Amino acid sequence: MSPEIVRMTDAAPVGELIAETFSPDSITRWLVPPVQDRLPIQRWFFTLHVAHALGHGDVYGIRESGELAGVAVWFTAPFPEIAGLDEQIASIAGEHAERYRILGQRMDEIHPHEPHGYLAFIAMAQGRTGRGLGSLLLEEHHRRLDAQGMPAYLEASSEDSRRLYLRHGYVDMPEPLKLPGGPVMYPMWRAPRPSAARG
Repeated sequence: MSPEIVRMTDAAPVGELIAETFSPDSITRWLVPPVQDRLPIQRWFFTLHVAHALGHGDVYGIRESGELAGVAVWFTAPFPEIAGLDEQIASIAGEHAERYRILGQRMDEIHPHEPHGYLAFIAMAQGRTGRGLGSLLLEEHHRRLDAQGMPAYLEASSEDSRRLYLRHGYVDMPEPLKLPGGPVMYPMWRAPRPSAARG
């Protein structure tokens, strides 16, 4: 059975998949060093942002053999901030909240101001990577952006994901995002493809 891309309407399974996929990620390990705290906090964090994207963007899932194999969460920028986010993070993340604040501040400082599609998260379920499913998810929304003449922006969280995005037409922004005592993220930009925009 061929993979099927669907529009997601429930934030919970999307947030769960992203949290599980990103749990060993270097950014997550920097945000929440104690492994026992990591998944519950990140599950809440990602589900909150997915719910926000359902109102201010597009959330895709890709199903394979009837199972949710991956997701992509896009915002249409500029988009409103989540009301009371800092207070909510402080309540849920406790001693780790300051690192969330630093990451959010650094991301806000470099985020482009012009209208664009913002890929906040893309994640594949365990055992589903390396099969082209992430590329299918990217291409699904890129077609829409190209038809609108709209650029795209993201922050790659690893060299591996950066290489994927380079293959899909993204280029590096001038400066990487460096977290204090932590990993590096790679802001990237994709110009719309005129041939696709003309249909």
